[in-house]
Amino acid sequence: MEERGAAPEPIIVLEDVKKTFGNEQVLRGITMTCRRGETTVIIGGSGAGKTTLLRLIVALEQPTSGRIIVEGENIVGLSERELNRVRRKFGMVYQYAALLDSITVLENVAFPLVEHTKLSRKEIEERVVEKLRLLGLQPNVIHKFPAELSGGMRKRVGLARALMLEPPILVYDEPTSGLDPLTSRVVDDMIEEMRDKFEVTSLVISHDIASCIRIAHQAILLIRGEIVARGTPDELANGDSEAARDFFAKSGVALDAVPARLR
Repeated sequence: MEERGAAPEPIIVLEDVKKTFGNEQVLRGITMTCRRGETTVIIGGSGAGKTTLLRLIVALEQPTSGRIIVEGENIVGLSERELNRVRRKFGMVYQYAALLDSITVLENVAFPLVEHTKLSRKEIEERVVEKLRLLGLQPNVIHKFPAELSGGMRKRVGLARALMLEPPILVYDEPTSGLDPLTSRVVDDMIEEMRDKFEVTSLVISHDIASCIRIAHQAILLIRGEIVARGTPDELANGDSEAARDFFAKSGVALDAVPARLR
């Protein structure tokens, strides 16, 4: 955890955020803070509202009411052009890397630079190669297609693409879903590596309790559109919230059996 001293500053703040679709209230007054340089993991089962919350935070949807503040700016009610500027603050890392199989690694990773900058083709290729190198991939990988890569390499290519615009926040959407325990551990290590190496804030949407225990500075449990508990994984597993204790217990994951570098 952070050394004693001043707490890291907030980078994402939600104040009484609600979201309604028709007659269904999906989010029921979410108030939360993500601190700069830390990893916040939002956990919850299916239908908890995690995906809707994620879409609001990264400015893909607007809340019905409430405020969402990103790096000191309330993004609710901004124009589409202003929202596009806000979206550049987030690097999205999807469950299966979400690479386009019909184009090369170079074209996949270069996409954000092609869309949002006026860099030359040569400059773009140099930046792609450098980012891949920082992630442990050799320059010749740029000519390969995603289908030619291992699962681990695909994940790193997806990370490279998310990092190309050097966003302050990396958002991971169910990064360990469907993976075996060993591969999940590798992905957790990557999330921490990205946070350390690139000094980003990590926001992880997950239902994986073991992953949450390993990487979370702050865990937030969402049930039926409401935050029912927040704190370190230890605090959720052993704290005052019966719902949180029950959620951890039903996961079948023994807290002490999971190596947690942050405990």
